Amino acid sequence: MKKLFIICLLMASSAPAFCQTQSDTVKKVINRFFETMRNADTTEMRYTINDDMIIQSLHPRKGRNDSLAMIKADDFIKIIGTPHKDVYDERVTFGDININNNIATVWAPYKFYLGKKFSHCGIDVFQLMKTNIGWKIVSVFYDIRTGNCPD
Repeated sequence: MKKLFIICLLMASSAPAFCQTQSDTVKKVINRFFETMRNADTTEMRYTINDDMIIQSLHPRKGRNDSLAMIKADDFIKIIGTPHKDVYDERVTFGDININNNIATVWAPYKFYLGKKFSHCGIDVFQLMKTNIGWKIVSVFYDIRTGNCPD
């Protein structure tokens, strides 16, 4: 009886690992991406992104249309890996997460800090694909605001 109790206890304590949803797994990849950015750990960052990932951003221009900028994965990795004084600290809250088979789209309001100083905010839109080794970020599209931050 004692052995049965111990087996049941072990199975119950491991249940949360088996109950992780696809949304949880996608969030974990995005959180890991930002953790590696904060730590300037480009080796670990490569585990979260597809080699062909692109990042696009909308930059506000006063009195004119926003300008669109694009950066490729290798260039982003160089920026993150280049020594910098302040920590790049992007903090997201997860909004809509849509998953269909091997494709996921995530809408995530964010606030970006250089060290402890607030820099800007906006919305991140992530696209991920499921590979044979897990979810990978294939694109990030975001806007930049200095005020009127989303929750």
